[in-house]
Amino acid sequence: MTLIGILQILVFFGIIVAITRPVGSYMYRVFEGQRTLLHPVLVPIERLIYRLSGISPEEEQSWVQYAASLISLSIFSFLFVYLFQRLQGYLPLNPMHFSTANAPAGATPITPDLAFNTAVSFMTNTNWQSYSPDVTMSYMTQMAALAVQNFVSAAVGIAVAVALIRGFARQTVKTIGNFWADVTRCTLYVLLPVCVLTTLFFVWQGCIQNFKGPVTAQTLEGAPQTIEQGPLASQLSIKMLGTNGGGYFNANSAHPYENPTPLSNYLQIVLIFSLGAGLTYMFGKAVKDTRQGWAIFAAMSTLFFVGVFVCYWAEQRGNPMVTQMGVAHAYGSSQPGGNMEGKEVRFGIAQSTLFATVTTDASCGAINSWHDSFTPLGGLVPLFNIQTDEVIFGGVGAGLYSILLYAIIGVFIGGLMVGRTPEYVGKKIEQKEVKMAIIAVLATSLCILVFTALSSVTPFAKGGYWNALGPATANTSNNGAHGLSEILYAYSSGAGNNGSAFAGINANTPWYNLTLAIDMLLGRFLFIIPALAIAGSLAGKKLIPVTSGTLPTHGTLFVVLLIGTVVIVGALTYFPVLSLGPLVEHFQMLNGKLF
Repeated sequence: MTLIGILQILVFFGIIVAITRPVGSYMYRVFEGQRTLLHPVLVPIERLIYRLSGISPEEEQSWVQYAASLISLSIFSFLFVYLFQRLQGYLPLNPMHFSTANAPAGATPITPDLAFNTAVSFMTNTNWQSYSPDVTMSYMTQMAALAVQNFVSAAVGIAVAVALIRGFARQTVKTIGNFWADVTRCTLYVLLPVCVLTTLFFVWQGCIQNFKGPVTAQTLEGAPQTIEQGPLASQLSIKMLGTNGGGYFNANSAHPYENPTPLSNYLQIVLIFSLGAGLTYMFGKAVKDTRQGWAIFAAMSTLFFVGVFVCYWAEQRGNPMVTQMGVAHAYGSSQPGGNMEGKEVRFGIAQSTLFATVTTDASCGAINSWHDSFTPLGGLVPLFNIQTDEVIFGGVGAGLYSILLYAIIGVFIGGLMVGRTPEYVGKKIEQKEVKMAIIAVLATSLCILVFTALSSVTPFAKGGYWNALGPATANTSNNGAHGLSEILYAYSSGAGNNGSAFAGINANTPWYNLTLAIDMLLGRFLFIIPALAIAGSLAGKKLIPVTSGTLPTHGTLFVVLLIGTVVIVGALTYFPVLSLGPLVEHFQMLNGKLF
């Protein structure tokens, strides 16, 4: 690791620390309905939306009503995106004529299973893409279907986090807010204003934003190259701020149109963490003890630093089998210059590993380098980040409600140790809350492990349509341990609603499209619904006075307990399969075997 690389990481984190309090305070005022600087402009628009939609923001909902509203919006979103894809050949702003008889050679047809997978992906804030966007989706589909869902799915995630915060902050009530008001306010006051400003910034940096058709250029070798264009910058802003991650181009944020400068690269990773970090402060402010929010922030930060420096060290050390002269190094030696395979020279190892860690900490899924080309230990970091249920700042909303569920499990374990009924921020944690938290944590691991096992070993019947199904292992570019890691990463990414991939896997097959869609649905809703059930249960409880026997949840001891809960649950659940994937691949690499 270099001093410059370490400083880049520390400066990034310093920016996150600096914006956490103002972002959290602003979001608190927005969701409490208090006045902000944007109210004179946006209140009339907000009221008009309520009037046209028949929404009464003062009419609050129980957790069941809140969940029902969320599910109804999600179903509508899915159907809208699915139909939009299937009909894109008949819609305007399609200069490449995708999904028509005049589509260019190499264009990807939108089959029913691919449309199903993509609709589920964007509805669940996963943005997994089994296709290359620049040869599949029209400008209209990118804007009106996919980019709109980037806003909606992000707002839904934040709304769930806000509802859970209210569960901890309120007492002896049966309601946790109004879902429709929360989504509206989040979109109007938080997501849209930031995206307008950052879109202008990205255009200034060199990102494209137009409706022109593709142009053909001649390369230095004399071959023609088609360069796509379109309304990219506006989609880029919300894909980062909303931790969606779906790229306008297949190369995602490694593409010079999508990430033209080191400054644009820095802003993108700051956007990924900004709202997740701000929600921790909002939580502390809502429960009237900002130390609680900073304790969660400290736990997230510790996990972030461990991950980013392990990943940076592994990539900077590189592959000991590679030398300048092509002769293998001795055991334990390092690769000159580090592992630059799959990385942009303009970003280097430090910015590539920082981006990879941030995007998998925060369930974003955007990439500026190929995770599949990382060393085994370097690739293990983003994989394990996703498998911790994205608690390290996490996706918008998802990080906070995920780590709060781990906090419930943590104080329950702490209560067992000292023989007391567990409490957290003044609320007694009882059987229902613990059960719901365990269901959420187990649901994602069940999806990941079961689908990985099936895709690794199960041969499917040959013939006809189903011949395209399998076995699924035929669709990985590597065999052995790395091939298993590619499959494991895919289902981890789906269940964690992340969307990044070890790109050596060809996921555009009926088997992967369908099973990954199910994986994403279960990973999203089997976490959200238990979280809302906990919010409803906690909102009805009284606050318990702090006594000498109460476990402090704002100090170092609790931070260590929370980190231990996250790591131990993850280690016990995934260690066996990680041992068969990246861990064994690391030792095989040291002994001269590659995949």
